[in-house]
Amino acid sequence: MLIVLSPAKTLAMETPPATIKSSLPDFIPHSAQLIDVLKAYSPAQVASLMRISDPLAALNVARYTSWSREFSPQNAKQAVLAFNGDVYAGLEAAKLNPSQLDYTQSHVRILSGLYGMLRPLDLMQPYRLEMGTRLATVRGKNLYAFWGDIVTTALDELLRSRKSSALINLASEEYFKVVKPDLLSVPVITPVFEDWKNGKYKIISFYAKRARGLMTRYAALHGLTRPEQLQAFAVEGYKFDADGSSRHNWLFRRRLA
Repeated sequence: MLIVLSPAKTLAMETPPATIKSSLPDFIPHSAQLIDVLKAYSPAQVASLMRISDPLAALNVARYTSWSREFSPQNAKQAVLAFNGDVYAGLEAAKLNPSQLDYTQSHVRILSGLYGMLRPLDLMQPYRLEMGTRLATVRGKNLYAFWGDIVTTALDELLRSRKSSALINLASEEYFKVVKPDLLSVPVITPVFEDWKNGKYKIISFYAKRARGLMTRYAALHGLTRPEQLQAFAVEGYKFDADGSSRHNWLFRRRLA
């Protein structure tokens, strides 16, 4: 099986990486095309395009200006160690041992607005470019048009080469929209995480994001290779709900005291 995750908005580029092992992104030429487009934007235009603050826009304009086709430990960091959001707090990649990190490198992919798709140990230069951004390029009006079938084709080639039986979607809706399930040779399984609140079960964004990271960590710790093994996931109170699940949507619920 193969797991896909979303990236995070916040980054931890300054902390020392937990490993010296690294790889390079597959789609650097495509990323460079996007950077060329972004370099033409002023800080005010970036702030408007991405709906971010002026200081954050200025920071990212500086990032686009300094971005290079040459990746090294001096200007980049492994993606799974660089991202610092809720998913990655659950994943705790820095605490995985070398063999567990190797598992993620083989079984996990991170979708990205700028890089298309990253292996966990791919070196990544800092950026802000969410997949839903309406950045117009020669390929269309947004990033979904820019990436087209590129990400889907790469995923399917990987799934076929590994003889995988399913793609596990632990990405957000915004990011998974870049994938075209109908073009994949395997089914997509989407775990859904619900918490009990105010008398009913519901998806709570912060907890759901963390749970995606926890499930990915669980897979790495146990070296899981088959989708059905994920149904045993019972971390931080979550439990598989067979009755509430369907073939392609697996429900995990938690009711804390």
